[in-house]
Amino acid sequence: IFFFNDTATTEIYTRSIVGSVRCVQETVSELTKLRKKLGDDFFKTHNSRLGFMSAFVRASVMSLQKFPAINAVIDGKEIVFHDYVDMSIAVSGPKGLLVPVLRNCDSLGFAEVEKAISDLGARAKAEKIALEEMVGGTFTITNGGVFGSMLSTPIINIPQSAILGLHSIKNRPVCIGNKIEARPMMYLALSYDHRLVDGREAVLFLKNVKELIEDPRKILLDIQQISFFHHTTQLNLICLLYTSPSPRD
Repeated sequence: IFFFNDTATTEIYTRSIVGSVRCVQETVSELTKLRKKLGDDFFKTHNSRLGFMSAFVRASVMSLQKFPAINAVIDGKEIVFHDYVDMSIAVSGPKGLLVPVLRNCDSLGFAEVEKAISDLGARAKAEKIALEEMVGGTFTITNGGVFGSMLSTPIINIPQSAILGLHSIKNRPVCIGNKIEARPMMYLALSYDHRLVDGREAVLFLKNVKELIEDPRKILLDIQQISFFHHTTQLNLICLLYTSPSPRD
């Protein structure tokens, strides 16, 4: 496991990988409506605010399960596929961004994700995030939108193979049928290690996240199209391949 305690060192090491970026634009209209309609009930039930991050974490988990190479790592001459998702979440602290890990995201629901992220954010501001909480992640989400970023190129969190960047939500004109309407729109950016992840796979991953966020009912019901793409990808990537054990086993 590689761990770097500052962004500059991470950026220097990142130069040794083959990085690339893909972006898509999506509307968060339905997710916004869901939050407005059920946000109060969610808070009364779970004593936690319903934000956007829980939906993006769940959508990312479902997409990583569909495209597991993005959740994999290169370890020497081996490609390690994980059968779990430990999500690194960028949170702001007094001395800069920290990236603690939200363990076993594939087994967490919306409320559990919201509570965990809220806890990580509070402890980051209080400088109470331990070193061991920032290692072992398999994928990272960073939300530059909270600082007003419209689009960016996130730096891959080594030794992971990809990072998803979220950006600010702005009303933009979009075509709905034959009409032009103002919709809340967001750009998503995926930085990935091109040695392991193909451009096609990166775009399809982003497209899958986009489709889930644009219809959050699919997230709640765990519905997505069955694809054989990830099976062929695994076959193409076999090179001393094994699946790492889950920490839950």
